[in-house]
Amino acid sequence: MEEVINVEQLFKSYNGLPAVENVNISVKRGMVFGLLGANGAGKSTTIECILGTKKPDSGTVSILGMNPLTARKNLFERVGVQFQEANYQDKITVGELCEVTQSLYKTTANYRDLLKQFGISDKLKSLVSELSGGQRQRLFILLALIPNPEVVFLDELTTGLDAKARRDVWKSLSDLKSKGLTILLTSHFMDEVEALCDSVCILKNGQTVFYGTVNEAIASSPFDKFEDAYLWYTDEEDKDNGNISDNA
Repeated sequence: MEEVINVEQLFKSYNGLPAVENVNISVKRGMVFGLLGANGAGKSTTIECILGTKKPDSGTVSILGMNPLTARKNLFERVGVQFQEANYQDKITVGELCEVTQSLYKTTANYRDLLKQFGISDKLKSLVSELSGGQRQRLFILLALIPNPEVVFLDELTTGLDAKARRDVWKSLSDLKSKGLTILLTSHFMDEVEALCDSVCILKNGQTVFYGTVNEAIASSPFDKFEDAYLWYTDEEDKDNGNISDNA
């Protein structure tokens, strides 16, 4: 299977303090890859280095066989990005924002179909500022899909969504994955990670503390639930008490 994202020995520091240290990631075409960790663990820095918006101090990064620092224009046409904190004009409608986004790319998906797929087609003429938190989140996801990308980066993709909306988004992404879309996501919802991710990398203080499948993460921990295992990997205090029953 073709490798879409490759990261080798990634190192990035700020003011002499390491933010990401010797991180290695390999994502094949059609995979959903989860980059996990507590706030400040190094997820954002890692993604910024992968996208080329930050220059690593050392290590190598490639997306679709290209260097993101030197092939920004070509990658821009083939990569979709959704960030959790996205800010748009107050007086722009959903339809206008979709059209503006569509105009930035040579080839695009039909945004009206995406609006329908994500359950917000009735908001076409609504101002973005008037959308609920969940509706805005779904809009930001579909904006990342407008360029019909080969790989998409999704940051906390279902924050603010109710249970049904979250499941609907999962189904939409699973359908896109089955068509060959490669997805790198961050999430604090472990049920979401279990439902979607083929492989995960868990970061703590900028270093990889686990890399593999969800089942492997559970098997390598003292617990039988992924959420408990995740907390064990990311929290030293919990690790010291790894023999405590997880029945709570």
